[in-house]
Amino acid sequence: MSKLAKFSRLALTLGLGLFAIPARAQQTAPPIAAHKQTSETAHDPWWKHAVIYEIYPRSFQDSNGDGVGDINGITSRLDYLKDLGISAIWITPMYPSPLVDFGYDVADYTALDPLYGTLADFDHLLAEAKKRNVRVIMDLVPNHTSDQCSWFKESRSSRTNPKRDWYIWRDGKGPGEPPNNWQSWFGHSAWQLDPATNQYYYHHFYTEQPDLNWRNPQVRKAMYDAMRFWLDRGAAGFRLDAVSRLFEDPNLHDDPILPGKNAYGDPNIQHKYTDNLPEIHEVLREMRRVVDAYPGNPVLISEADEPNIKELTKMYGTKNDEVQLPMDFQIADVNKLSAPEFRRLLDEADHNAAHGQPEFFFSNHDQPRQWDRYGDGVHNDQIAKLMAALLLTTRQTPLMYYGEEIGMRTTPPTRKEDVQDPIGKIGWPEEKGRDGERTPMQWDNSKGSGFSTADHTWLPIPPSAAEYNVKVESGDPNSILSFYKRLLAMRQSEPGLRNGSYVSLDRDDPYVLAYLCKNPGSGDSILVVLNMSGEPRTVKLDLASLGFKGSSARTLLAAPLPEQDSMPLAQFTIAPFGVFVGSVH
Repeated sequence: MSKLAKFSRLALTLGLGLFAIPARAQQTAPPIAAHKQTSETAHDPWWKHAVIYEIYPRSFQDSNGDGVGDINGITSRLDYLKDLGISAIWITPMYPSPLVDFGYDVADYTALDPLYGTLADFDHLLAEAKKRNVRVIMDLVPNHTSDQCSWFKESRSSRTNPKRDWYIWRDGKGPGEPPNNWQSWFGHSAWQLDPATNQYYYHHFYTEQPDLNWRNPQVRKAMYDAMRFWLDRGAAGFRLDAVSRLFEDPNLHDDPILPGKNAYGDPNIQHKYTDNLPEIHEVLREMRRVVDAYPGNPVLISEADEPNIKELTKMYGTKNDEVQLPMDFQIADVNKLSAPEFRRLLDEADHNAAHGQPEFFFSNHDQPRQWDRYGDGVHNDQIAKLMAALLLTTRQTPLMYYGEEIGMRTTPPTRKEDVQDPIGKIGWPEEKGRDGERTPMQWDNSKGSGFSTADHTWLPIPPSAAEYNVKVESGDPNSILSFYKRLLAMRQSEPGLRNGSYVSLDRDDPYVLAYLCKNPGSGDSILVVLNMSGEPRTVKLDLASLGFKGSSARTLLAAPLPEQDSMPLAQFTIAPFGVFVGSVH
């Protein structure tokens, strides 16, 4: 089960924005560097400069007309991804599953659900992706399995079954009383009584998702063997779901009770003894050794919504021997345009104690889309370009979510009977679930939006698809998609963006976020100025103290359209929610 998002929704209206396309910004992006197994070094692995693109397979492309996306559909869209400037794709789970949590309840870790295709289809995807220098990252769900997994079926069959200790089984405190007060992520007890053996099993998430016992060496071996199965086929690494929940207190201490009630009307419990226990770092080091045994620098990406950058930094390991790319939920969850807040978090991430590579994102399959979360209801398209610039112009590894490059919006269901996500079924109407951010990719303005030829798709095509789609936006130089393409091309072509060090500028400005990607060589550095307010702002920058002699910044990309090809550093005005990216020397 991946991280639950904050499911606030905004009723927003359409906003439009323009941007500049100077000659240099219109250059075609150079080919993405080919897979290198011998020339890549530990100091410059492929994932450091990658742009990773999350694909929710049910919603990306349907190839067989059943209304559900599949593996062959992804393969058919690889040229689009390559042309966009994507280096790697992360695909959310495609394993056999009862779909209680749409794939995050895994029944078999070394197979594919026929709904998505076959292993032959997957091998073909890997081969075609390799031709285009696009890597494929799998989603690994190590915390729990489905209750339909053969491991759990054996485990629950008797108290003496060899796999009994693969899960967390305990006696209750008394008749009808669970072992302690631990709660699941959805409220209510995290313990489920199994009448067949009269013991309780622990589940941090849904009842149908029993937690594995990571203190059992056999569990670790089975999961590491599953990793090797996909690495042997050519996977480029794993995104690790809910990895901070792998361990629980073996002494079953009650969690602290906080004031108030949770969203489900239960006592408000702090997950002190079931989250972020120190033992997870031993497992992460073991997982790292598994991937490090393979050529090509396979990557580990951790989903761990740590409370601050300091805690997140621990995921790198004391010797940078754990996760290469911890997902930064601090940046993802700002949820407001705040120059001071982003400035603080960028500083902290860039100066993390492990000197690890930061990994940023704004949207994913669990979070309402950024078009809605950051939009003001009037200037959403312009703000989408601003957020794109923020994501793609620092040294961090960016993670994009399918459709964000065309401004897809969150479109939640309007009727309970249409809800697919179990969270929405449980919490309706206050909680509508995550269907709204998982709607089909909008390729064109046909009936099925180019996603499917089926009369009914697994989630409906949003009305916004008529205007926000790849075909329409590809023909519009002022579209969000065109802006993303220019940014991604620039990220490839400008050494300052690939290798530059981050330098925060004008640190007291409450509205404008400005920073420099300082080229370590002799070439131009990149200046980024983002106006996070709805008013024009005057910017004054003095770069002489940093060794720059020029008095202006040459425009590479801007939104909306600037009046000149360069901006005077001594003073210039940036439009509401404006973006300026320029070169300085």
